[in-house]
Amino acid sequence: MTTIASASPSAAADHTTLSSVERTALDETIDDLKAGERRWAATPLAGRAALLERTHAAIAASAERWATTAGRIKGLDPGSPLMGEEWISGPYPALTGFGQLARSLAALAAGTSPLDGARFGTAPGGRATVRVLPHSAHESILLHGFRAEVWLRPGVAASTATSHAGLAQHHPSRTKGVALVLGAGNITSIAPLDVAYELVAHNRVVLLKLNPTTDDLEPVLAAALAPLIEAGVLRIVRGGAEAGAYLAHHPGIAHVHITGSAVTHDAVVYGPGDDGRARKAENSPLLDKEITSELGGVAPVIVVPGDWSERDLRYQAEHVATMRLHNGGYNCIAGQVVMVSSDWKHKDAFLAALREALDRAPARPAWYPGSDGRIASATESYPDAVRLGDDGCRVLVELADGGDATALERTEYFAPVLGVVELPGTGQAFLDAAVEKANRDLVGTLGANVVVAPKDRKALGAGFRKAVAALRYGTIGINAWTGVGYLTATAPWGAFPGHPLDDIQSGRGVVHNALLIDAAERTVVTGPFRPFPRSVAHGELALFPKPPWFVTARSAATTGRRLTAFAARPGWLRMPSVFAAAFRA
Repeated sequence: MTTIASASPSAAADHTTLSSVERTALDETIDDLKAGERRWAATPLAGRAALLERTHAAIAASAERWATTAGRIKGLDPGSPLMGEEWISGPYPALTGFGQLARSLAALAAGTSPLDGARFGTAPGGRATVRVLPHSAHESILLHGFRAEVWLRPGVAASTATSHAGLAQHHPSRTKGVALVLGAGNITSIAPLDVAYELVAHNRVVLLKLNPTTDDLEPVLAAALAPLIEAGVLRIVRGGAEAGAYLAHHPGIAHVHITGSAVTHDAVVYGPGDDGRARKAENSPLLDKEITSELGGVAPVIVVPGDWSERDLRYQAEHVATMRLHNGGYNCIAGQVVMVSSDWKHKDAFLAALREALDRAPARPAWYPGSDGRIASATESYPDAVRLGDDGCRVLVELADGGDATALERTEYFAPVLGVVELPGTGQAFLDAAVEKANRDLVGTLGANVVVAPKDRKALGAGFRKAVAALRYGTIGINAWTGVGYLTATAPWGAFPGHPLDDIQSGRGVVHNALLIDAAERTVVTGPFRPFPRSVAHGELALFPKPPWFVTARSAATTGRRLTAFAARPGWLRMPSVFAAAFRA
């Protein structure tokens, strides 16, 4: 999930505009963290696990205020079902992430691996896989029909993964300085989870600089993360791009992590403007320290043609609309280019259902800075685009086979803009062509989505798994929006590995990854093609109803609140209330 260059608190600005008082305050904050680093180095693993458990409790106590503040920032009606997004993408993943990291530290403290007892398998290309969802009996019921596996890099054995799981916590006294986290402005759990990963996976204490969009959340996060602040391992500051510039290049900062756009990343690394572009061309960075990043991109939605029913067409149209419209379209993992077969007999019916789903989805404010300008850019590139929704703020671009999709494929619009491109073929030929196009033409490698009916997947046999292996994306969702991968605490989240600084695409490194898995290449998430009870009626062993993250889920707010309460205090007796809400979606 991402922010955009025009609004990101990057190091793109001239930090000399900061006053001496502001610079002194930031200097003192870094000095505080250096003292906190010494205390962190002396904290044993069991003490670290206990600290994360206390933070988990503080997040739970702050959850209501967290969700309501986020909803207010985004202009949501407090009684709207869309408030479910703020529960499910705010305190809920923060709770599951901190909770699992605490358990991983406790396992290491006991002399075991976070992957002991994990279920391993294999994938094409000599890859080992490890099942990370469901990771508990509770998850196997709550998310029945969903699963996720992490594919390790080729040649990494299951035994190696088990022994290496734990990352920097194998040597807890070897701390690695102060990390600067430049926080995201769109999804409120991103910054806290990035803080946790820097602290645990990399053994760095953290200075979090909030995106100005989320400044109103600062007192909430200060309360939710109070145990980390009291322990001296976290400080939170506000400020604009000037503060980000000063901190990124500060000699007291050992590492920078940014959630933003590739443009913002390049401004941090090479500097802004023409000088920065010249340095990038020479690959001569200004930043003299390591940087990791999560930068978004243009996510494909590959629709494998099949013999779908009318209800399948409507449901999957809502699914695709959700991939674009969740959080108003301000997600780096939002689906942007839908690939359909020009030879699919249901193509016209699916596209009609998609138009209807986009048009009828609940209205919401265009809350993220610069949205109107990005929509205008899309309609300028595609004057025949259809404007949908009561206020016409949703844009659908439909291109026949051969239409110029360059702007759609190379521009992350970060707004409610969805494009459809057509490719010829059916079956394996279509899937392989779509995979090739996604890898070749679309900017970014954060996430890709594949929608395929179970019988069509079965007919493809081993060819389907090979096509998934060919997709060069950090998270791949099969009948499950890749946002589910973001919500899965145990799954690594980030770009496909291997991007150099001067062609950063969707970034470098991963976050979340609460099992502390080393050498992860990608996460593959699989969900049911149909909701319960139609899933079971068609032979799918999946009891999950319409997902609460669907923008059309009527009970999303109640479900999100109850899921968060469950994550705060898991227990079998709390499950029925979650199900009662979810089945009213």
